[in-house]
Amino acid sequence: MKKVLLTLISVFLVSTSFYSLDSKTINTETHLKVEPAKSISNTEKKSSAEIATEIYTSLGFENINILNQEVFLKAFRGFENLKKAGKLNEDSHLLTICDFSISSTAKRLWVIDLDQKKILFNSLVAHGKNTGEEFAQKFSNTESSYQTSLGFYITESTYNGNNGYSLKLSGMDSGYNDAALQRAIVMHGADYVSDDFIKTQHRIGRSWGCPAVPRALAEPIINTIKGKNCLFIYYPDDQYLSSSKWLKADENI
Repeated sequence: MKKVLLTLISVFLVSTSFYSLDSKTINTETHLKVEPAKSISNTEKKSSAEIATEIYTSLGFENINILNQEVFLKAFRGFENLKKAGKLNEDSHLLTICDFSISSTAKRLWVIDLDQKKILFNSLVAHGKNTGEEFAQKFSNTESSYQTSLGFYITESTYNGNNGYSLKLSGMDSGYNDAALQRAIVMHGADYVSDDFIKTQHRIGRSWGCPAVPRALAEPIINTIKGKNCLFIYYPDDQYLSSSKWLKADENI
């Protein structure tokens, strides 16, 4: 009887030891099948230029004047650098561009919502009376020059003045437009910025240096872009383009 009992106990111990070994083997195999999560490398992140190109491609210019892509890319670079420097809020997403390389008879101002990838306004805009006739040619940062100033601006507060509802502009480019507040260079509405004026004069009227817009659009445009948003007045001036710190791709702002 004792021999039978010992035999049964031995069989039981041997069988359970195999079961334990098999369980460990299964668990190990299951563990080996788990793959670690893949991390996103820095090379997969989009560059600022790639983001700008995507936005520009998405804008669409149906029934409005086309903004030159190179002008947009420069404006976007400055916009991004102004953000890095803390001149714009992190959630800022509005970019206004005036391309003064083209005729004043064309709608050469664009207000762009970068988040929505949408053009909010496309409008006529005036340059200064001493900047040129139909085409802009000369620019200045000097008091009483009656010329437009190139570069990046930050929109400030509004007020009602001699030209009606107006928007103060703070120039960000030293030596090019940083005297804007002192010179009272502001955005305002003007009757001479109109299709009717173009029909008789073959150009729009000219300001004293301000980026004046049509009277009917002054309030909606100003109310959209006021309060720490970016405005870029562009012209292919080699000296400005090579010296503006906001246009430098790898600048430590």
